[in-house]
Amino acid sequence: MRAVAYIRVSSLSQVEGHSLDAQERLFQNLCKNRDWEPIGVYREEGRSAHVEAISRRPVFKKLLDDASKDRFDAVIVHTLDRWSRNMKVTMESLSILAKHNVSLVSITEKIDYTTPQGKLFTQMIGSFAEYFSGALANHVSKGLEQRAHEGKHTGGIPFGYESCWTGKKGNRKQECEPEHPGGIHVHPKEGSAVVELFQRYAVGNTTLSQLAGWLNGQGFRTRNMHQLLDAAGNITSGPRLFTTASVRGILHNTFYAGKITHRGKLFPGLHELLVSADIYETVQITLKKNSGRSETLQVRPERYYLLKGIVRCAYCGMPMWAQTYKSGRPFYREHKASRSHGICSGGGSITCSIIDNQITGLIEAIELGPRWLEEVMTIISLKDEVETISRKRQNAQEKLRRMAKAYIDGVFPDGEYYRKKKLLEMELESLIVPQADAAEEAGKLILDLPMLWTKANQEERRKFLLSMLDAVYVDAKKMKSIVAIKPKPLFRPIFRVAAARTGSKIYIINEPFQDSSVFLVETGES
Repeated sequence: MRAVAYIRVSSLSQVEGHSLDAQERLFQNLCKNRDWEPIGVYREEGRSAHVEAISRRPVFKKLLDDASKDRFDAVIVHTLDRWSRNMKVTMESLSILAKHNVSLVSITEKIDYTTPQGKLFTQMIGSFAEYFSGALANHVSKGLEQRAHEGKHTGGIPFGYESCWTGKKGNRKQECEPEHPGGIHVHPKEGSAVVELFQRYAVGNTTLSQLAGWLNGQGFRTRNMHQLLDAAGNITSGPRLFTTASVRGILHNTFYAGKITHRGKLFPGLHELLVSADIYETVQITLKKNSGRSETLQVRPERYYLLKGIVRCAYCGMPMWAQTYKSGRPFYREHKASRSHGICSGGGSITCSIIDNQITGLIEAIELGPRWLEEVMTIISLKDEVETISRKRQNAQEKLRRMAKAYIDGVFPDGEYYRKKKLLEMELESLIVPQADAAEEAGKLILDLPMLWTKANQEERRKFLLSMLDAVYVDAKKMKSIVAIKPKPLFRPIFRVAAARTGSKIYIINEPFQDSSVFLVETGES
């Protein structure tokens, strides 16, 4: 009789161990004792037998296909739960074998499907296997929920952390004495990289793609263990290069802010957090804001607007639109949500060239004194500055909370609520304290900016502005000019020490307006 073996393990730890080899050895012994001809082994690594579809087990599916082609007479398994734990899959697969006169033999249960007794026992044991698998899943779920309540991680250890234990299950060794809370601690290199990721993205002058490139350039790799095809078409598993998706996953993970997530609920974790709640929340707001930002799909875009995405109405604070009318003249105009609805007392529109020329004059007028770096570092290190920003964040978050409650109670109409909510979220984006080295790099960019600006085209200039500014406030009704700018957090201390060049028509009032992150701008025309 021609016999084949089907051997399977469902976890990578079993794959790396002796389970597959042990199953194959038992198959060879059985064939030798019964004088059967062993003609092949079907090895399925890292696949669960609890899945509800044969198609999700490629080796298992190939075995059934080969059975229909009369390539063997019997299939040998170590136990029936190696074959399947799902009753539907069990009955479907056994029916295929029976249809083509292929026997199923279990070494442990001593069952041969070709006999009437074997058919009965197979159905009974298949039902028990499915019940056991479901019960095991319930126990595992309860165990994970209990771990979450205790503040312990419930899955793989995220990038940036490592376990206090080494070795595999059954042979583990404690490396940390005493063990850190939660059984994990910060990885010395990866932890610093995670902190850097959050800080860079929080200040708003980098992209997910740039962060992924930075991580890869530093030699870091993901902890991905999923089986995927490589460039040669081979199935591999293991660490891979970071992508925008993997970086986004890190920035969205509440674990780094000291929280455990389980089934949509948050629990306080025992582990050491890597980022503060303020930084984490700022990153989430920035991610949400950038999620809908995309470049035009045209190969050669016909229209560029210098302040697109950052121009705002000086009266209501809402973003303004950039639009080219039928006459061919481009305008910045009020947002459609406030247009003709009485929400904004200002509104109106203004020719893009007027505002674009003013922002160009502003850039060309910015100068930093000889002691600019010392002054910037003084601002960053001020304790009052840090405490002030922390207080403002708490106030803004409390306003958001109270406003949401009032909205639920019907106090705010939809339009008013969403407008105020957006304004508060935009304010939260700017309420962080930049790191000293990052602020120094920002200052160097400002020093070179006038020269870079002169050589840049319209779209390159827009990218400069997007990296430096969160908003440019425009009075399109009365003054017809820029009235204020809002630098990104990284550039805020730079603008506080910036001075306009003598003779310029553009001036930055160096102290932020009304203790905010907005700087007033005076033009010679106003």
